[in-house]
Amino acid sequence: MRIITAMLLLFLVFLQHRLWFGKNSIPDYLSLKDEVVRQQADNNKLKQRNKLLFADTDDLKSGVEAIEERARNELGMIKQGETFFRIVPAEKQRSGRN
Repeated sequence: MRIITAMLLLFLVFLQHRLWFGKNSIPDYLSLKDEVVRQQADNNKLKQRNKLLFADTDDLKSGVEAIEERARNELGMIKQGETFFRIVPAEKQRSGRN
């Protein structure tokens, strides 16, 4: 009877060792669970960015206003007959100079 008890105890220790330290153990599971949460957060950020890009693309396809806005902001273009004014902020006075 003692041999059977010792064998069962050894088997239990072996299974516990695999549970805590072996491949696909509880710590592995917990780290993968955290990684899944991080990846889902990254995916949500990318989905939001994609929505903005699709909306921007739709604006560019559907109307002239979006194209005109981009030309003005990114390329500095102006319409014929318009006057362009650039307001440059004054430099801050250096300390020690009055």
